[in-house]
Amino acid sequence: MPRARDLGIVIGSLPTGPTNSVLDVAGVGLGHTTIHRDEPPPPEGRGVARTGVSVLVLAEDAFSRLVPAGGAVLNGAGECTGFITAAEWGSTETPVYLTSTLQLGRVYDSACRIELAVNPECATDFVIPVVAECDDSWLNDARRMQVEHEDVVAAWEASMASRGSGSPPDEGAVGSGTGMSCFDFKGGIGTASRIVGDHIVAVLLMTNFGSREECIVNGVPLGRRLAETAVGPPKPAGSCIGIVVTDAAVDGASCSRLARRIGLGLARAGSVAHHGSGEIFMAFGTGMRLDRDGKPDGTPVVTGRALDPLFAAVVEASEEAVLNSMFAAPTVVGRDGNTSESIHTAEIMGLLG
Repeated sequence: MPRARDLGIVIGSLPTGPTNSVLDVAGVGLGHTTIHRDEPPPPEGRGVARTGVSVLVLAEDAFSRLVPAGGAVLNGAGECTGFITAAEWGSTETPVYLTSTLQLGRVYDSACRIELAVNPECATDFVIPVVAECDDSWLNDARRMQVEHEDVVAAWEASMASRGSGSPPDEGAVGSGTGMSCFDFKGGIGTASRIVGDHIVAVLLMTNFGSREECIVNGVPLGRRLAETAVGPPKPAGSCIGIVVTDAAVDGASCSRLARRIGLGLARAGSVAHHGSGEIFMAFGTGMRLDRDGKPDGTPVVTGRALDPLFAAVVEASEEAVLNSMFAAPTVVGRDGNTSESIHTAEIMGLLG
């Protein structure tokens, strides 16, 4: 499926990175395990699965050389482990794992097992993985434990293998985005990047929010222009997990400020952060690192007014990542015949032309 720019939809004025994705940041990887299963309910089977796991590797040596980190919450009806530690210490030590709400515990357990295998010393120290979730129960039978340890490992291995690939990652209905919907269209995983001077600023989103009438595409009020279309009964309140990664030398406080700007990009796409939404954002900087005691490596920090161009990049990339999550996704039919329609239709392209 095409991305927004493939369709002539250009967001903002800043140049994109080579792949227009989080993979433009050196050392970063993104991998998915997509779980698409059609079985009878127990005891004969596990029901209908439209779910998965996505893993964002920030740096291969993040456990020994901590990555500066910070977060922000626009609406807090959701969960992201490791968020409080990042707020206290301004750092993180693991990849970022994304999944569905009821699988968070399983994925956290697997993330710990992966770290123990890769960094045995964390058994005598400790490790707190970053694991975030959105609710995919409109399409996925969330009453069943659909994710296995092997699924998490496969996504992590795919993420490690993707580093430096030079190709955009899969988006839309893949990995943790398999069962997600955005503005009552199919949503999921979306990413985009911007070049700011000598640096890359990239955003990864897991989109699962909004009502159709709120949808805005590059300033066009698409939702209001569409003819009234039945989209089924109200879905569970949605959410959005947003991640910023940059190779600029930013500290934890600046990461929190960068993360907060994701909300402005979502707003440009039409989000109002509904009562039941979990808009939880984190940002990470790979341009400076910390040792296990939290001591910086001495790299001069980008802060203050020097952050302004990075703020603009986050907003642009966030807006575009929302659109990529939708335009890259096909129509998906899930449990009980519930359907999340692709935004990529002739009618919609005509309205945007």
